[in-house]
Amino acid sequence: MKLKITNKSHVKPKKKLGKKECQLVTFDLPYLAFYYNQKLLFYKGQDFEGMVRKLKEGLGGVLEEFYELAGRLEKDEDGVFKVVYSDDDDEDEDNGGFVGVEVIEGVADGEIGVEDLTVAETSSNLKELIPYGGILNLEGMHRPLLAIQLTKLKDGLALGCAFNHAVLDGTATWHFMSSWAEICNGAPSVSISPFHERTKARNTRVKLDLSLPSDTRATSNGDAKPDPPLREKIFKFSESAIDKIKSTVNGTLPSDGSKPFSTFQSLSVHIWRHVSHARNLKPEDYTVFTVFADCRKRVNPTMPENYFGNLIQAIFTVTAAGLLLSHPPEFGASLIQKAIEAHDAKAIDERNKEWESAPKIFQYKDAGVNCVAVGSSPRFKVYDVDFGWGQPENVRSGSNNKFDGMVYLYPGKSGGRSIDVELTLEPEAMERLEKDKEFLMEV
Repeated sequence: MKLKITNKSHVKPKKKLGKKECQLVTFDLPYLAFYYNQKLLFYKGQDFEGMVRKLKEGLGGVLEEFYELAGRLEKDEDGVFKVVYSDDDDEDEDNGGFVGVEVIEGVADGEIGVEDLTVAETSSNLKELIPYGGILNLEGMHRPLLAIQLTKLKDGLALGCAFNHAVLDGTATWHFMSSWAEICNGAPSVSISPFHERTKARNTRVKLDLSLPSDTRATSNGDAKPDPPLREKIFKFSESAIDKIKSTVNGTLPSDGSKPFSTFQSLSVHIWRHVSHARNLKPEDYTVFTVFADCRKRVNPTMPENYFGNLIQAIFTVTAAGLLLSHPPEFGASLIQKAIEAHDAKAIDERNKEWESAPKIFQYKDAGVNCVAVGSSPRFKVYDVDFGWGQPENVRSGSNNKFDGMVYLYPGKSGGRSIDVELTLEPEAMERLEKDKEFLMEV
């Protein structure tokens, strides 16, 4: 894709807020070694300049509440990470030369339209539309914590966002996006203010001695080891397909006391089993299922839905591929259900204490062997993000934080119970999965 950058600017909160600080807590810190979280939304429309004006104006308004996204990462005198926002930062020569949210404007090749891009199979075809590819969250000490790229297309606009994942999770991301849309539509203030008091969820100060790594892919002889080639694809499951998957998994509940399986658990085991089959795993090969679960209602005391920050933890379950595939789907669904239900306030507290006693910074691909890892959620109302010119034509993730087995779930654009499954796999496994009629739910 040919792309010309036409303007770069920074947007700060419209009102003076003084100086605000927010300590990062145990739920945030493990994500410092992940990459910026990238989202891409496509909109139809002809008045690109007017759309850009409205988005930037609304951004200045919404940042009055979501000021952390206009700040930067710092360490205090004890080596504890925090987010700092200050009205005076633009006069501070030591801040790396940035202030506020970075907004990049660009124009794509004049013949590229919205529909040409919404059918793109892989985010590598779209990477020019989203800023901060391959940028670690730790770089938020020297870069904005949110960067936005607005690209003019033949018949619309591509809105690419890169959020520092050490500062917020998916729930907080879509709370911000929907609030930004509210302000753009003329609301005097956001309907639900963010809850900024992270230390209410975990009031432990953890010192981290972190610096940007050299190339973590380097081998022992110093040569950089290239990442294996991967393919991405979106599989669209209609409402009737989702209902069929759920009813199949719930057809015979195990005798071990499992409750009926949720839509998430049913779809998860459907993906896990068919991906494991497509990988041609041996019966004795282990396979791990990982879900990044929202803990807002799991911690004690519970945190509000508008908690702004990371309140997710990875939940793991493992079994042998032979067991997973030789048993009916309710076997795997029961493993997933038990792992999720066991992750209660006590388990979360124990996980946090263990991590705080010996902090280990994971990489995004440390999710497990032969892994299927699920992020995002079909509960996020991504198609409700309407800035005043209609709902998005499509919503995608960028190429950051993707590895073999990574899954992002989004609600289907058709609404109802339909779900889009954005999946990354090695090419050979993807080719086999594409031919798996049971996975695709073809009649």
